[in-house]
Amino acid sequence: MFDLSQLRCFTTLAAELNFRRAAERLHMTQPPLSRQIQLLEHQLGVSLFTRSTRSVALTAAGRAFFVEAQALLDQAHRAAQSARLAAIGESGSLNISFVASAVYDLLPHAVSCARRERPGVEIALLEMSTFEQVQALRARRVDLAIVRAPLQQPGLNSECLLREPFVLAVPAEHPLAHARQPKVQMLHEQPFILYAHTAWQPFNELHTGLFRASGIQPQFVQSLGSTLAILSLVNAGMGLALVPRSASAIRFAQVRFRDLALPAGICGELHLAWRDDNDNPALPAVLEAVRQAARDLHPQT
Repeated sequence: MFDLSQLRCFTTLAAELNFRRAAERLHMTQPPLSRQIQLLEHQLGVSLFTRSTRSVALTAAGRAFFVEAQALLDQAHRAAQSARLAAIGESGSLNISFVASAVYDLLPHAVSCARRERPGVEIALLEMSTFEQVQALRARRVDLAIVRAPLQQPGLNSECLLREPFVLAVPAEHPLAHARQPKVQMLHEQPFILYAHTAWQPFNELHTGLFRASGIQPQFVQSLGSTLAILSLVNAGMGLALVPRSASAIRFAQVRFRDLALPAGICGELHLAWRDDNDNPALPAVLEAVRQAARDLHPQT
């Protein structure tokens, strides 16, 4: 079968219809060019040119082959260019997994930053629990994970992306919805919706530890793993909840958010995690875009 060098010889001669000029453009002499054309014609089993002492012309087969040969050369050029761009992280694809609460303000801003810096990189977003993200990182189904707790495991890099305070989510008709400066002590014996206790969700221990240290005991009515589900129950008037401040971007008709004075260590965190052997050339640029989004939205972090 013919190769790309033969196609270049053919298309150049087809454009020039002159062996001398075609050979000059190809930086070769006429005899090697003639041999390449003869070999190509032999492989195809057709004559591509009619030749005389005065002129060179394309045959009907040559005219048909020229269209396809040019398309093949263009495709080969695009393939080579695509490989070069992918090697330097200017094109390709990257998968980001995330916990649901990361999507409220951070993730849209991060993706916007990444697309601005690397417009040729296709970014796919996958919502997963932290446990699912660990499995996906191990299986190389995702390149970058945004999780609530640090993933301190062999083979994974993990760093804290941001810290944000908790705010009190209150049903609109509850007296604390109008309190000027609510305090933790005001939660004593109040109906309260907790985050579920899991190995990957630190909020349950943070909040119950806070209540013990403050000497209060809310009435725990439910424990759920999703911030959206917790706010839905608050909206229904079932209780109060502490949620990351970014969750206040979610609008429920019957939910009010109030700042609460909390100890410095009581805050929500988001962490980045990725395989330490990830060789996706686009990863460093996307990592920096996510970090920049966190700095933009949470400059105090």
